[in-house]
Amino acid sequence: MSGCGDCKGCAPKKEIPVKDVDYTIALAGNANVGKSVTFNQLTGVDQIIGNWPGKTVERAEGLLQYKGKRIRVIDLPGIYSFTTYSMEEVVSREYIALEHPDAVVNVIDASALERNLFFTIQLMELAPPLMIAVNQVDLAEKKGISIDIEKLSKLLGVPVVQTVAIRGKGIPTLTDAILDLVRDRPVPPTLEYGREVEERIKKITSMLGGVGTAYPLRWVAIKLLERDPAISRLVQEQSPAAVETADTLAREIETLHGEPVCVVMSAERYQIADRIASEVITIRTPADGAVKKSLTDKIDSIALHPYFGYLMVVAVIGGLLLWTFLIGAQISTVIADFFSQFGQYEPVIDGSLGSVLLNGAFTGLVAGLTLVIPYVLPFYLILAIIEDSGYLTRISVMLDRGMHKLGLHGKAIIPIILGYGCNVPACYSCRIMESPKQKLLSAFLVTLVPCTARTVVILGLVAAFVNIWWALALYAFDILLIIVAGRLAFKVMPGESVGLIMEMPDYHIPSLSVVLKQTWARTKSLIWLVFPAYIIGSALIQAFYWAGWLNPVNAALAPITTLWLGLPAIVGITLIFGIVRKEMTILTLAVLMGTTNFAAVLTPVQLIVLALVTMIYIPCISVILALASEFGWKKSLAITAVEVVIAVVIGGIAFRVLSLFMG
Repeated sequence: MSGCGDCKGCAPKKEIPVKDVDYTIALAGNANVGKSVTFNQLTGVDQIIGNWPGKTVERAEGLLQYKGKRIRVIDLPGIYSFTTYSMEEVVSREYIALEHPDAVVNVIDASALERNLFFTIQLMELAPPLMIAVNQVDLAEKKGISIDIEKLSKLLGVPVVQTVAIRGKGIPTLTDAILDLVRDRPVPPTLEYGREVEERIKKITSMLGGVGTAYPLRWVAIKLLERDPAISRLVQEQSPAAVETADTLAREIETLHGEPVCVVMSAERYQIADRIASEVITIRTPADGAVKKSLTDKIDSIALHPYFGYLMVVAVIGGLLLWTFLIGAQISTVIADFFSQFGQYEPVIDGSLGSVLLNGAFTGLVAGLTLVIPYVLPFYLILAIIEDSGYLTRISVMLDRGMHKLGLHGKAIIPIILGYGCNVPACYSCRIMESPKQKLLSAFLVTLVPCTARTVVILGLVAAFVNIWWALALYAFDILLIIVAGRLAFKVMPGESVGLIMEMPDYHIPSLSVVLKQTWARTKSLIWLVFPAYIIGSALIQAFYWAGWLNPVNAALAPITTLWLGLPAIVGITLIFGIVRKEMTILTLAVLMGTTNFAAVLTPVQLIVLALVTMIYIPCISVILALASEFGWKKSLAITAVEVVIAVVIGGIAFRVLSLFMG
């Protein structure tokens, strides 16, 4: 998961009720080790930022939903010890010791292992279910430092995983380990200090049997030996003798070592940390040869670069769309010309009812074929190749921060990209989102993506009769609309959002069988849903017009069509036809106007407004059915109604603005 640096602004100001979660975990560690990035990766956009009760210390918590479990994640302040009595340290130790989280994840910096283990040892003294996330291993490797993770786990007696949180690497492994830890809740083993110190700790511990405290007794004994004022006051009320004995033993240690007892205890911890670090760290010097980068690391140095990475994303997605539509347009023309030998491709709206129904079914079939074969199939085939190569996950990671602005995470870019092919499989692919809110939000935004059918309208009306730049401007405006609508919808929609958990595999040559299976999985929904909707819907809508049933609807729409949108009254009929499939807008327009030279019957402003409204105003019937099957009719119709309102409002504004300098 990628971090969301803007979550303070977009998170709801509420607490996650404990009763609504299965487990609670805490992230602990030094400052600047990537702990907050790890927190962002686990929780994504669903974060709550506030203060700890009665404290001025910032408190961050979020929700992790993984494998059916809801896990509350608390990001503790970044600290270096529990012994300097700062507010951050008090908050952290009280939470771990008194709130009893189901697990504590200690995030440490791989390139400064010894320093970080100093804090790890203190965490183990509090005895929570503990695991270690060795973060920033990529930076350590650049310095020639490698860590034996298995040996580190064995020496500490707790689970250890390695991560590169900034890139999302190792996060799924970390999350799996968290689930194992919260289920088993093992107590970490005791790391014993030197003989002089250890004997005195045990002596103090033996005197605390009658002391009632939520803190582990060994930890209380250590704190008494260190003369911790808060713990000394706590124990003084119940066992003054234990406090007095601890003070005596502390003076003995100071006499033996000639240093304050707190310095001695720090030295003891560093000695253990140094011993463990020396056993698990291997340092490669230049004499041993430079650290060799793998092919994946070399490609990722560009693909995940903060600047070149975004250029690569734009180039790949832009190239995918450009290739599909340039080649697709030519193939679509060939298919349409071939089928024109067998019947009229344009809608028939007069003659016998039988001929109208037959023509509607035929045009629906041809429309499906000219959509799927030239546009959608190549689009999904190329996308499957990109996905199986391992690069699509990098696109998700790179765009994760931007998607957080919409209340989503990077994985949502997959259905959005799919939407440029066809909105139907894109709606189904929203299942990859974890929370119901994100699924619905993704589907809503997907329906605003101009699919191939809407692209045909934009190219056929604007690019052909105005210019290509206005067509591109419509695409740019659509992207802006998706951003604004997503931001607003995120604030309005109830529910929770979670962050990105996505393993980034190594790059490899795509497998033909995997690519074909993925392409078929996305295309088959078109065969079972889009083709029947096109064929039946086209036949029925043409029959309704033939029977005169659409005239009253068109008359009712006239005030909006003519007065607000500035379009000819007859255009209302074309928009009704466009509900079945969007390209029927221009096919019906050609029939009703008696010409395919739309510039002769519509002004440039009207052409742009008609294309704009068609691009937004309603999902086609196939998409409405897909939404209903995924989210129910109520939400499907709600999305439809919202988009109709958006299209009408924006269309009317566009007509007036464009008329000022194009009229």
